[in-house]
Amino acid sequence: MNWFKKLPHTRRANSGLEWLVWRKLPLIALSGTLLPLLGLGLLHLFSEPQAGAAEARWLQMADYVVGGVIFFHWSMVITVAIGCVIVMVMKGPGYVADGYRVSHSDKPREKMETAEEAANYRMAEVRGKS
Repeated sequence: MNWFKKLPHTRRANSGLEWLVWRKLPLIALSGTLLPLLGLGLLHLFSEPQAGAAEARWLQMADYVVGGVIFFHWSMVITVAIGCVIVMVMKGPGYVADGYRVSHSDKPREKMETAEEAANYRMAEVRGKS
């Protein structure tokens, strides 16, 4: 059985914003990581090494804040990347799926296909009357 048989005469949808964002994600991830680290490096460079406990506590708090900012930035980049992949897959070509006869089509059938369909139809009629 060929699961990945493409439908005839289908093509990929026009690419949109997802490809522009996808191509810029490495640069966004790199700049979003390096800029906070650069700021933190400058903060540590210009701080006095023999400062008191309050200054050391403040620098340590800055380390934690920058770590949180970088972690948050990475999680947002990964979220946007997942969104781009989903849009790319959804815009791809159509594939053949299993055939399934729909009972509520534009031209309904006169009789039900299975006993289960007939029972569901009767239940819907009973619920609609009460």
